Amino acid sequence: MFPQLTDVVKSLIIINVMMFIGTQIAGNEVKYMLAVFYPTSEYFQPYQLITHMFMHASVTHIFFNMYGLFMFGVPLEQKFGSKKFLIYYLLTGFGALLLYMLIMYIQINYMAMAININVPMLGASGAIFGLLAGFGVLFANHTIRLLIPPIPMKAKYFVLIFGVLELYLAFSGRDTGVAHFAHIGGAITGFLIMAQWGILRR
Repeated sequence: MFPQLTDVVKSLIIINVMMFIGTQIAGNEVKYMLAVFYPTSEYFQPYQLITHMFMHASVTHIFFNMYGLFMFGVPLEQKFGSKKFLIYYLLTGFGALLLYMLIMYIQINYMAMAININVPMLGASGAIFGLLAGFGVLFANHTIRLLIPPIPMKAKYFVLIFGVLELYLAFSGRDTGVAHFAHIGGAITGFLIMAQWGILRR
């Protein structure tokens, strides 16, 4: 039920936790310096493209992301190997950000939506959804137990339900304060990487 931590997953968890504690001590100003803003925002800095993946808004936010990193990351690192897993993790995080920014660009330039470009995006959730996609493909029939609700479910159904839920929330037009398109972007990038690596064909 609780597999032994692998090297990259352990390092990622430590970095995320240390960054969270550090920004909690330093205050919101530092946190928002390291979160990512839309490129035309006066607060945007290139380094944010990386640092935003290690920022979290609350204890709940980081807990569930690190829980997902542990549950889905460990078996994927064991399957891919440490170097390949780290590449996969980072690329899905970048893919999540890319779709999020692309949707904002469309909303601002083609849909004339009033989007506040000075609201940052932060968190490892996009990469975690990439891990979820990878887990759902490689361990489709593996039974997992959710924290909420605490029911057993096969991984392929878990991924499908979460995917449909994220799509619904993303296109619902509701301001939930969650970057649902980033989640979708992370999952899509995960599938594309696995297709490129030939995993989907196998």
